Amino acid sequence: MTVTAAETGKRGRRPVAAKLPAEGTQARRFGKTRSAQSTALLEDYVELIADLLANAGEARPTDIARRLGVSHATAVKTVSRLKRAGLATARPYRGVFLTEKGHALADRVRVRHRLVVDLLCALGVPTEAAEADAEGIEHHVSEATLKAFAQFLKLRE
Repeated sequence: MTVTAAETGKRGRRPVAAKLPAEGTQARRFGKTRSAQSTALLEDYVELIADLLANAGEARPTDIARRLGVSHATAVKTVSRLKRAGLATARPYRGVFLTEKGHALADRVRVRHRLVVDLLCALGVPTEAAEADAEGIEHHVSEATLKAFAQFLKLRE
């Protein structure tokens, strides 16, 4: 990436630092990111469980672990978090099932994911890259931004 003269300091050695936002504003922004990171994990699990249930009829912790690239113990621990949050139930020797609340969250996550992928593809991003990038973006984008994405895509039709 090339840095232009306008982006560098007086001697051309370092980029000029952006003006800092007010402390409260910056703290809110970082807080939103931390919160999104905390919920992103649960959202990924719920979305995957819904997909496994729809495609295979069951969502076993072993399958969840393999598909997310985590250990079985990590998958079991996170499923326990889902259960505490009222998003899932688990039955011995039967796997994991979503509650109504879990299904609703999975639906919302899926819609966000699809919208982000569609926008990235509309911008010329290859589909595989758009799918991979959407996995991170979908958890951090605000409702206002999602509405703008949808409006942009609607105008292109």
